[in-house]
Amino acid sequence: MKIIDAHLHFWPEEDGFTNLALAAGHENNAEHLEKAYEELGIVCGIVMGNRSVDPEDHRYPDFLRYCIGMDSFYLTENDVSESVEALEENLKRPQCVGIKLYPGYSPIYVSDPIYEPVYELAKTYGKPVAVHTGETSMASAYLKYSHPLSLDQAAAEHPQVQFVMCHYGNPWLMDAAAVVSKNPNVAADISGLLEGRVSLDILFEEKRGYMEALRTWMGYLHEYEDILFGTDWPLANLKEYIEFVKRLVPEKYWEKVFFDNADRIYRLGLKK
Repeated sequence: MKIIDAHLHFWPEEDGFTNLALAAGHENNAEHLEKAYEELGIVCGIVMGNRSVDPEDHRYPDFLRYCIGMDSFYLTENDVSESVEALEENLKRPQCVGIKLYPGYSPIYVSDPIYEPVYELAKTYGKPVAVHTGETSMASAYLKYSHPLSLDQAAAEHPQVQFVMCHYGNPWLMDAAAVVSKNPNVAADISGLLEGRVSLDILFEEKRGYMEALRTWMGYLHEYEDILFGTDWPLANLKEYIEFVKRLVPEKYWEKVFFDNADRIYRLGLKK
C-alpha cells in the first residue's frame, strides 16, 4: 500500500524539531526521513511550512511537497497584505501544493477579512488552504481561534476554496466532524494525535474512551472520503503512527485515507 504523509514539518537546523525527532526515535535530517519513508511505503510528504514566505527559504528534497506557511512568528512582524506577492511566487511552483494558516498561534480568526487575499490566491491557483485546528503546543496561544467551528464561516463564504482542517480539530472531534460533513470544501487530516514513542496496546487500553470517540467521529463522515493520513513528523514515530491509524480506520478504507484522498485534494498526481 502506498502512503502519503499529508502533514509534516521539515526544518533540519531547528533545535526544537531535532529534539522532537530524537524523542520519537528519528533523526531530523533529509537522509533519515527519506530512508524511513522508503521502508514504510510513504511515497510523498507534504511539509507545513514554517519560517518566512520567501520562496528561497523553501527548498525541499524531491520526495516532499509543501504548503507555504504564515505562522505566528511571521505574522508578528509582517502583514498578510504585504505577503501576497511572495505567496504567489510560491504557489506558482509545482512543489508548493497549498497554503498553511496557524490560527490559535496567531490571534486571528480564519474568517477575518485580513485573509481575503490568501483565499483569492488559493482559488486562482486551485490549491488548498490547510488550517491548524484544535490544541496548540504553546500555552501562550488562544484556543478560541483554533476551534474547528471557527473554520465553518470561512468555508461557507469561500465555497471555491478547498480547506484542510489539520489535526481534525482535536479534541473537539464532534464539532470537527460537523464542519467537515456540512461543508463539501472541507477535508481533515488526522496528524498530531501522538507524540514521541508509544505502546499502542497500552494506549488503546488506557485511552479506550478517546479512541472510541476518534473511531466514531471519523466514521461519521461518508465513506472516509475527506480523511487524510498525516503524522506531524517529527512529533511522532512514523511506523507507530501508521499502525495507530490502521487500528482506527476499517481496512476497506485504508487506501482512501492513506493515499487517495491526499492525492486528490492536494492534486499531487501520484495515482497511476
